Amino acid sequence: MTAAKPRRRGGRNVFYVGSRQEMALEYIAACALFARAFNQLAKADVWEQTFWDSDKKEEILTYMIRFPNSGFKVQALSSRPSNLRGLQGDVVIDEAAFHEALDELLKAAFALTMWGARVRIISTHNGVDNLFNQYIQDAREGRKDYSVHRITLDDAIADGLYRRICYVTNQPWSPEAEKAWRDGLYRNAPNKESADEEYGCIPKKSGGAYLSRVLIEAAMTPVRDIPILRFEAPDDFESLTPQMRHGIVQDWCEQELLPLLDALSPLNKHVLGEDFARRGDLTVFVPLAITPDLRKRECFRVELRNVTYDQQRQILLFILSRLPRFTGAAFDATGNGGYLAEAARLIYGPEMIDCVNLTASWYQEWMPKLKGEFEAQNITIARHQTTLDDLLHIKVDKGIPQIDKGRTKDEGGKGRRHGDFAVALCMAVRASYMNGFVIDEDSIQALPPRHRGDGVDNDDFDDYHQFERGGW
Repeated sequence: MTAAKPRRRGGRNVFYVGSRQEMALEYIAACALFARAFNQLAKADVWEQTFWDSDKKEEILTYMIRFPNSGFKVQALSSRPSNLRGLQGDVVIDEAAFHEALDELLKAAFALTMWGARVRIISTHNGVDNLFNQYIQDAREGRKDYSVHRITLDDAIADGLYRRICYVTNQPWSPEAEKAWRDGLYRNAPNKESADEEYGCIPKKSGGAYLSRVLIEAAMTPVRDIPILRFEAPDDFESLTPQMRHGIVQDWCEQELLPLLDALSPLNKHVLGEDFARRGDLTVFVPLAITPDLRKRECFRVELRNVTYDQQRQILLFILSRLPRFTGAAFDATGNGGYLAEAARLIYGPEMIDCVNLTASWYQEWMPKLKGEFEAQNITIARHQTTLDDLLHIKVDKGIPQIDKGRTKDEGGKGRRHGDFAVALCMAVRASYMNGFVIDEDSIQALPPRHRGDGVDNDDFDDYHQFERGGW
């Protein structure tokens, strides 16, 4: 009840802009209902007001609730943008996707925010190319400071929508009746796409590739100066002793990784993203350098195939302990991926390590930010066919950008890929938003000795182990 509150408590006028007169009347009626519930209507007056629209050459009827105690009002206006000029108060734009001049209407509405007012844009979708949907994508990609709230029919049902309908219409409620009602709405829609748009917040024609080939290739380095390191464990790797496996991987790290890590600039902050796999797919580590001008550049890439858990941990900690000004990492903690994520989190803490369970909602939040980096030409990645293949695996499914179910061949045709780099890169972009402290030489010295260097556990100093046998 913003309009019923005095100014000192944040009260202000509220202006409602709908696309039809019937919507305005319904909104005012709803406001009157809640005003009565809060015992405010007795102190308020409901008005009908007319004015002459010189453009349309017709008389326009508006509705208004005025609250004498606060001096503010709730008023329903027509969708003509000039009606908002010179006003002060919050603006509610209903069914925004169906307004004829939404851009001009928003321009007039946002001018009211100079005095601290708020603008609420409410609508069902009206196609993927509609301006309303473009504003949503801009907000999700971080280009606009909007708060996006997505409420589907299923969300409303979970919050009691059908129960309320039954109460108002004097019908008995049951789970079976609720399901039949919901299924009937979807079944009787003109088609599935229309049902998804009306009830599922999924704009029509919102399928297909998320990143275009042109956009991806524009972010690639002109020369192949970002290395891609691959380590595939031999078939007999698991039959080796732990010491032998450790030695093989340690030699590989020192020969392949150490020169690249030593060459990283201490002027840049560094983050890391990871996508996990144990067999079949790849585990991918993507360190990103964040330059002083906030540009992001892939430092190098590590791709592991059929590597044991312990050796994946060994390689990961070898990298993390040597990244200059390391500020955070995001890990695929889905399923078995939780092992590596937890190993890093136990050493660096929750402020530095984000353990991500990959869900549709996570993709919906962070894939737009990844796309925003490409569209702003703010990210540089390795030029390679597998880079392109993996990023083209990001497809829009039911309005949500996520990895599809297809697979492509790895370099040399030895294995299959499933968008592994795309997930790791998105994780790295997510890590770039973390507010963890900077780890440099001084902070490394503050870590316990066993957490320095190459991250290999040294149990010689753990007194606990002297009681592993024979204790009671």
